[in-house]
Amino acid sequence: MRHRSVSSEAGPRRSAADRAAVLAELRAEIAARPTTAGVAGRAVPTVPALPAFAGLLPDGGLRRGASYTVAGSTTLTLALVAGASKAGSWCGLVGFSHLGAEAATGLGVDLGRLVLVPTPGRKWPAVVAALVDVLDVVVVRPPTSAPDGEVRQLAARVRERGAVLVVQDADWSGSELGLSIISSTWHGLGAGHGHLSAREVTIQATGRGTAGRRRTSRLWLPDHAGAVAVATEPATATADQPTVRPVDQPADRSDEQPGEVISLAGRRLSA
Repeated sequence: MRHRSVSSEAGPRRSAADRAAVLAELRAEIAARPTTAGVAGRAVPTVPALPAFAGLLPDGGLRRGASYTVAGSTTLTLALVAGASKAGSWCGLVGFSHLGAEAATGLGVDLGRLVLVPTPGRKWPAVVAALVDVLDVVVVRPPTSAPDGEVRQLAARVRERGAVLVVQDADWSGSELGLSIISSTWHGLGAGHGHLSAREVTIQATGRGTAGRRRTSRLWLPDHAGAVAVATEPATATADQPTVRPVDQPADRSDEQPGEVISLAGRRLSA
């Protein structure tokens, strides 16, 4: 896609009409690009997940209209939505100010259908609500807590629009299912040589309703080839392969200032 930008000299003091115009342009661009998902495909009850998550997700994929939580691991979050991205769904990441594009690509995320809002500020619920209108999957790492009323309104909007919401590192009362890494073992170091090349993790999924049964699964996140896969061999942690827990500790981001909406495909949209 040709590199182009939409910006404003007004900076963060953009009007609601300006923001609506930006979202309308994004919606039109999504509709114009070939995709197997998108807003027009929301009659499908789920968006795909990578096969490695089959034992953790009761619906076999991410159910439209549902919210999910991930505790403590951006790698797990990206892997969770990579299947939808690879299948053609548009995804948005909100609040990931230090995201590595190479890492996201390695896990299977299609940067050509990814919209990034690195620093949404304290009005992040409004940013998420706007993206839910035009994207299939929206992932947020909240920089601040939100009042219960705003959480309920956002959950209702997700259900109404048939989108999927994934919330990292925050309590979310309406969550369908929560995922967390309960153990992690790195592999690849020999006797004083080599480098860490694969990580074996045990993931626990807990939920409510039909998703209420606790599930655990061992995955490579990633394996030696950089892919996400089910771990079929027992973990063999040694002195040269230390077990590390927990991973990806969250940081305090409450003082971050609102930034820009950036599509890693080369698209730049002012927030």
